[in-house]
Amino acid sequence: MTIDIRKCTLEDLGLLQDISVGTFHETFKDQNSPESMKAYLDRAFNLNQLEKEMRNSSSEFYFIYYNGEIAGYLKVNTDDAQTEMMGHDSLEIERIYVKSRYQKHGLGKLLFNKAMDIALARNKPNVWLGVWERNENAIAFYKKMGFVQTGAHTFYMGDEEQRDFIMTKTCIDH
Repeated sequence: MTIDIRKCTLEDLGLLQDISVGTFHETFKDQNSPESMKAYLDRAFNLNQLEKEMRNSSSEFYFIYYNGEIAGYLKVNTDDAQTEMMGHDSLEIERIYVKSRYQKHGLGKLLFNKAMDIALARNKPNVWLGVWERNENAIAFYKKMGFVQTGAHTFYMGDEEQRDFIMTKTCIDH
């Protein structure tokens, strides 16, 4: 078994779109209407939107490969790229997604550790994320990783208003 994490570049835009749409759809299709899913996917993961996010110097994307196959990805934000202004000493984990067939191999934890390494390297002691209140597996994972719920914000899936828990962790080391 070989596992590799590498930073995405603009040449990876099509692959980033494929993994973004695929993993999001896999994760949330059973809890949302097809219309809401399509509206969200079309807005959040179109090539222009992803390119804009990739060109923002305060955002970074990473792919994780399992035996040479792309298995998931990570997106982190700092400074003005954060989806909520949490301050210049914070790093947001905006997305950690792993394809369902690669789950239970520790890849989510490896992506999480990569985010924590980035936070430490950039001197960002506060790490935060938003997680859908009904995503029990993710909430349990983040609690296991030392996050606590510190708030909530509204998230729109198409026209459907949903709530994300804001979870935070202070990391001097991990």
